[in-house]
Amino acid sequence: MPDPSNPRAGAATTRTSRRLKEAPRAADNAGMSRDLLDRIDQRTRLAGHNRLALLLFRLGSRQLFGVNVFKVQEVIPRPPLFTLPQLPPAFAGAADVRGRTVPVLDLGRAVGHAPPPGSPEAPYLVVTEFNRTVQGFLVSGVERIVNIAVEDIQPPPDLGGECHYLTGVTRFHGELIQLLDVESVLAESAPRPMDTAGIQPLALGADIPREVLVVDDSRVARNQIRQLLDQLGLAATLLSDGRQALEHLQQIAEGGTPPDHRYAMVISDIEMPAMDGYTLTTEIRRSPALRGLHVLLHTSLSGVFNHAMVERVGADDFVPKYSERELAARIEHRISTLLRQRAAA
Repeated sequence: MPDPSNPRAGAATTRTSRRLKEAPRAADNAGMSRDLLDRIDQRTRLAGHNRLALLLFRLGSRQLFGVNVFKVQEVIPRPPLFTLPQLPPAFAGAADVRGRTVPVLDLGRAVGHAPPPGSPEAPYLVVTEFNRTVQGFLVSGVERIVNIAVEDIQPPPDLGGECHYLTGVTRFHGELIQLLDVESVLAESAPRPMDTAGIQPLALGADIPREVLVVDDSRVARNQIRQLLDQLGLAATLLSDGRQALEHLQQIAEGGTPPDHRYAMVISDIEMPAMDGYTLTTEIRRSPALRGLHVLLHTSLSGVFNHAMVERVGADDFVPKYSERELAARIEHRISTLLRQRAAA
């Protein structure tokens, strides 16, 4: 759901720490101690070390959920909500947050964790920025920020229903934490058509790889990229985390096929369980058998921080989610480069 009043989408992620620090004292009373918030700047430097900083919150019950703190701009007490005619029915309304109109979704109701009838309204608003949009999620309680090693995050149980909103599960001090795929929640609450008008199949030479490895823990993101690749005339192998992708590529290399002969490129998310995209890229560049792969990092996280990390880990390209046309242009550029290289060989 685009935020029509956000003129600075893509501001640096350090804004997250600043606004969390500015959150009113009421948010602190929910368990987010001022000391933890003061250390958020340290936490945001964990990326690339296979660690994840999570904001923990509750939805209508005692179940604990987590979301990547990079996606969080601020946490505030629930503001007054007003209606907008263009809001999808799933939204509770919109809020004026620091002079900006922010669409607001009741997260508990959206994922099947609505409070019992007669319960008080969700008292906190988590303002998030991802996929180039700003939106708020109403939650029942905000706990704290924790630092989790991604190898401690396990795939979610395959039980259907609300579990399709999860990207992983983990534990903190013995308590189960469910990691929400807020991209999927937003996509289902505010569906938008893919912007692929005019995108044509690419002209591919006989010796150009016709397959792309897509690595993303979001079901919605994987399907979006697969549909775009289909329209471009390319095949896709879809995997859900960096460790799966690394093992897959190593197996191909051990079988005698250079992975860059099978795949035209790797399109990888950054925040994933088991192994994040920064670490996957680093491992690809360290391996003589894999380092020839073209890696494009594709993330819902906004901010100039990502561009610095792309250079640090050796990725070839970076595209924020989600613009079909921009991603298609980067894929087309990669294929054109391969054609020129083959012609010059």
